[in-house]
Amino acid sequence: MTAQDPITVTTDERAMLEYFVDMQRRELKETLEGISEADARRNLVPSLTTLIGLVKHNTIVERNWFQHRLLQIPREELPLPSSADEHSWVVRDDETVADVLAEYDAACEESRTNAAKFPLDHVVPHQHWGQVSLRWIYLHMIEEVARHAGHADILREQIEATPSPS
Repeated sequence: MTAQDPITVTTDERAMLEYFVDMQRRELKETLEGISEADARRNLVPSLTTLIGLVKHNTIVERNWFQHRLLQIPREELPLPSSADEHSWVVRDDETVADVLAEYDAACEESRTNAAKFPLDHVVPHQHWGQVSLRWIYLHMIEEVARHAGHADILREQIEATPSPS
């Protein structure tokens, strides 16, 4: 954090949680800044993980937690596959970096809007953990997005160190 950051020890818990999840979202998006379409799609690891794919996957994660879980919208009514599905990493040929970032921004904004409707102690059912609170969802999202932002940082370093094949 810098001196201008609005989060301090006197800020309330909800503001801190919102701040840190948004900070991780920004850091993930920043890994795509100034990158070519080809480099965004470069596969540098054995999995389906690419820079653009990380953002696409996190769009699905946002919808999973803040629409499917929090609002209890059935999964089949959501526009994308489950975040556990390997297809959550796949970016169609006709999708650009700008498209994927815009979709991520829209999903994050919808997450903010949905979360604002509930207190942090609001609980929803989860098939593995029984009940999870909105507070738990925020903490999980901070961890989830930070992990993927770290993956994206490493991929970006690899891309910058290795010229694109021509």
